[in-house]
Parts: sequence; structure tokens; C-alpha cells
Amino acid sequence: MHLAFPSRKTSNPPQYLPSRTPRFPTLRRSRVQAFVVGALVVGAVLWLISSISGGGERIPSGTPPVVIVTVVDEESYGQAYVKNVKENRREYAKRHGYTTFFPSVGDYDLGGSPVSWAKVPACRHAITKFPHTTYIWYLDQNSFIMNPELKVESHIMEKKRLESLMIKNQPIVPPDSVIKTWPHLKGENIEFALTQDKDGLAQGSFIVRRGEWAKFFLDTWFDPLYRSYNFQKADTHALEHIVQWHPTILSKLVLIPQRTLNAYNPAYYDAKEGQYTDGDFVVRFAGCDTVGRDCIKEAEPFSKQWRTIFYAR
Repeated sequence: MHLAFPSRKTSNPPQYLPSRTPRFPTLRRSRVQAFVVGALVVGAVLWLISSISGGGERIPSGTPPVVIVTVVDEESYGQAYVKNVKENRREYAKRHGYTTFFPSVGDYDLGGSPVSWAKVPACRHAITKFPHTTYIWYLDQNSFIMNPELKVESHIMEKKRLESLMIKNQPIVPPDSVIKTWPHLKGENIEFALTQDKDGLAQGSFIVRRGEWAKFFLDTWFDPLYRSYNFQKADTHALEHIVQWHPTILSKLVLIPQRTLNAYNPAYYDAKEGQYTDGDFVVRFAGCDTVGRDCIKEAEPFSKQWRTIFYAR
């Protein structure tokens, strides 16, 4: 029987082999390090300069700060009425360097939902069409801008102005909704401004700040799930639903006094704090498309009035 013996170690171990010479000499390596450090320093300086000078997105020269979006329905209201509405918006926009966007109610696939939903994809479309504009102002077709001197920025959206206008701790759906507007909201955090009427959120005139939050908000509002709920007031009730159930939206929303942005025709609205008064920014004929009312007739006296104000010289 053979026994296994451990192999014998040699008494002459191999000599120590030094490690390879570095690929880069020490001098060259120090130069690379110096270059990297220098690049980082230059990058930091450029970032600092950019921050001091405004930084962020660079808005091309000539970009309108506000786009007024109005979805028009010429088939139902007639060419003359729609032409009048467009002229009103264009004349106002011209004074302040704004622009207008007039998609048709038939431009969007609403999947069988009421046509009032068209405002939502229209605003989303405007964000794509005007990628550098700061504010999207949606203004319903059944309304006129009445005070051409007021600017969206200074009259409403400037931070301090918003803080002076905001209605804090207000039930989203009056009079007793348990979900209320935030009491400590700051002007710089606001992305969405609108008003209430006596029934709830009034989305016939609202302003949204263009950006990623606005895209998220509009996409959420237009979600097929909400459109399939068959809310009694369609997009209005859907908006109230998502505002109350999504803190991400509520935390960026501000309610402002109704007459600041969305005064109603006093002949058909009995809440005095929301009735149009001469000098107000906007008048809307809210509900004029319901049985027993006529939008074209209701618009006539205000049409004459806005023309007198705008073209007075």
C-alpha cells in the first residue's frame, strides 16, 4: 500500500518579483488629476454665474408670457359670435405682448364625454405648442375680457399679489366641505389659480403655470377614469374630486375672489360678491347654454361695452 506524502517544498523559493511599472508615470498622473480638479472648479464657477444671473430655463426672446386659451364652437354658436370672442381676446393680448390659442371643440377625442371637457386637452395642447410661455389662461367662450389695462402677472400671479388675494382655509365645495385650502401657502408655491362661485369651483376662467406640475395636473384631470364617472357637472365635479383627494394638487392651488378673474352676469347670478361690476377684469355668462337662456343675447350688451372700452381713444 502506498501512502500519500505531502509534496516537498523547495528549499530555493523563487525570488520576489516586483510589481509592474505603472502605466502612467507619477508626473502624468498628477497632471490628469490637476485637469479633473480644474474642470470641476470651472464647472462650479459657471453654475454659480448661471444661478446669479437667473439660471434655469432660458426663455427665447419674444416668447409671450401668457397664452389665452379659448375653445370655440362655431357650429353651435355661429361665425359672428365666435369672431367677436376671438377679437376680444386678440385685442387684449396685443396690448400686453400675450398670444391667443383657439382650438375647436371638435379637435380633441373626448371619448363620448361632454364637450365641456375639451378645455383640459386644449390647455395641455397649449403647453406643447408654446413650450416657453409662463402662464396658460383658460377663458371660457361665453365670456369677455372687460378691462384691458389689467395684466395677468401684476393683477393676479405676482407672488405677493397672490398672497394678498388667496382665500385661506376655505372649503373646496361650499359651504361645509371638510377639505379646505391650505392656510400657510406661499406665493412662490402656487401653480394653479381659480375662483369659486356659490356652488363650488368655477373652472370657466383659470390660470395654470406652465411646467411639469401643470402637465401632471391636466393629465390627471383628463384621466379616462374620471371621465367615465359621469359626474353630474362633468369636468367641474371631476376637478373638485381630484382637488379633494390629491394633496399634490391641493397644495399648489389658490382660490381668489371671484370678481378678480371670473365675475358673472348680474342678470342671472344672485350672489352679490360674484356679480360683474364695471372695471372688473372679466365677465362670464355662466350657465347661458342651459334651457331658457341664450348666450348670444346675453353677450350683446357686454360686447358693445368691451368695444367701447377697448377702442376709446
